[in-house]
Amino acid sequence: MTSAEFSRISHTIPTQAGIYKYFDAGGELLYIGKAKSLRKRVSSYFVKHHDNYKTRKLVDNIHHIEFTIVDNEKDAFLLENALIKQFRPKYNIDLKDDKTYPFIVIKHEPFPRVFLTRRVIKDGSEYLGPFTSVGRVRELLEVIRYNIPLRTCNLNLSEQNIKKGKFKVCLEYHLGNCKGPCEGLQSAEDYREGLQSVKEILRGNLSPVLNVFKSKMQEHAMNMEFEKAEIERKKIASLQDYQARSTIVSSRVGNVDVFTILSEGNFAYVNYLRVLNGTIADTKTVTLEKKLEETDEEVLEYAIGYLREAFQSLAREIVLPFHVDFPEENVEVTVPKGGDKKKLLDLSTKNVDYFREELRKKKILHLEGKSDMEVKKVLYQLQADLELQELPVHIECFDNSNFQGSYPVSACVVFKDGVASKKDYRHFNIKTVEGINDFASMTEVVYRRYKRLLEEEQPLPQLVIIDGGKGQLGAAMESIRKLDLIGSMTVVGLAKNEEEIFFPGDKDSIKLPYDSESLKLIRRVRDEVHRFGITFHRQKRSKGTFKNELESIKGIGENTATQLLQSYRSVNKVKALSKEELVKEVGLKKATLIWEHFHGQEGANGKEKQEGSV
Repeated sequence: MTSAEFSRISHTIPTQAGIYKYFDAGGELLYIGKAKSLRKRVSSYFVKHHDNYKTRKLVDNIHHIEFTIVDNEKDAFLLENALIKQFRPKYNIDLKDDKTYPFIVIKHEPFPRVFLTRRVIKDGSEYLGPFTSVGRVRELLEVIRYNIPLRTCNLNLSEQNIKKGKFKVCLEYHLGNCKGPCEGLQSAEDYREGLQSVKEILRGNLSPVLNVFKSKMQEHAMNMEFEKAEIERKKIASLQDYQARSTIVSSRVGNVDVFTILSEGNFAYVNYLRVLNGTIADTKTVTLEKKLEETDEEVLEYAIGYLREAFQSLAREIVLPFHVDFPEENVEVTVPKGGDKKKLLDLSTKNVDYFREELRKKKILHLEGKSDMEVKKVLYQLQADLELQELPVHIECFDNSNFQGSYPVSACVVFKDGVASKKDYRHFNIKTVEGINDFASMTEVVYRRYKRLLEEEQPLPQLVIIDGGKGQLGAAMESIRKLDLIGSMTVVGLAKNEEEIFFPGDKDSIKLPYDSESLKLIRRVRDEVHRFGITFHRQKRSKGTFKNELESIKGIGENTATQLLQSYRSVNKVKALSKEELVKEVGLKKATLIWEHFHGQEGANGKEKQEGSV
């Protein structure tokens, strides 16, 4: 859309607050933005010259514009964040955070259980979190279990079942870890009091819980119940020890969110400290990729909205290194010059600096954080070293994996512009090959991968790396020839040990300098396909080891196999069970089928037969 074309429609653009969406001629969504005045903001794209190449390219590609009017700037901010997260337009800031965070769930059931989960199910349960660290969640659960007796069994403790006396207390009751609600030994009201204490601990508010324990300790002491008083004293000491190990700033600080930002080239790193009741409850650093040379203020504003939503923050104060026009109502923005809040800001700065340094040291992402020019330099070097016809902006790598002749799988990772494109990763279950045949497996997966890309009219990579040397490379080339893709892309083999690179038909390999940027990138791609393939293989192997053999028993289905897996964790442990133990777990009929599968028909009467042979 040219400036002249825009001037003809500019008067039709609303002046109210809202969000705008830019589309190209093919209908692809290019960019989503928010504005206090839509007409003023959108006009700025067309009435002034932009020094940034990407911004000029965006404006050149705009074919039509859509608007959504909202009541105020806050609603525009929230809607923009939601739409960017949903559609991820190519010119918007890209926040690289695809993790699933752990929650602590209070299950919606009689006498609710409390446990760690990553799955949020809308079943009426209460989810507390999310938390950035599984280790921290487990530590919290240990503190809770030590101090507050709650059930861990999955029995249906309905009032009717308890009255019928269907259950008996287990070892947890005798150890003092549960008060025995299954036999009616604990009232629902008393159990709810324990859950309320759990919620206070998870919110970082330990004072009410400590006060309850102190009150009970004093009451027991006055009644000369010194053993019970000692139990409460140990609980108090446990909570105080946990509190001492937490990073406490000051109780006067209360609940605040702290954010700092570090920009480097096209990337920015934002650290978030969540402070509850003056204690640092969580910390998280995220990476954001700039697309249109956004300012630190724009990047930080977007990150604040994302992180506060992700961690369900209700803090009414945000501590920042500089002022940002954060539009959420009743939220105060503070830029401290000294005191406890300045110390928090300094701590957040240390965290974001440490995060960036760790990326450098570990080379987790070989080219992330580098400028476009630096990335292109490495890719041009790789093109020259391998004598490629095209710049390798799209690289794919394949690897096979199996375990002692079982569970063969393959993996494919994708790098675009030198950086891992995880949404394009693929793993393959081998379908056409019987037994273990790495060469035939490689032929299959390469064929399936590029047949699919051709059918979907997706772009082909400039460089394909086959991990495994000459044999694997030859197997891959069978599929490349079959699909008539010779010359469409360069395919090379990478020897596993020596990091030698083979080309199809060449007798000798080439070896790149060990410290060259080209080999570092190839090594990074190779390591990533190993990691991705091994992770998938472990998942498949685990399922096969624990479930497939059980499910192969006629009359034993997936649910029974899963039940045994959850209870005993391995097929060997199931095999070692007595028939009586199996009967208790799955009933007589299924127990007999499983027992006979592992021990044969004579298993049940093996003792009598042995005695008869003496």
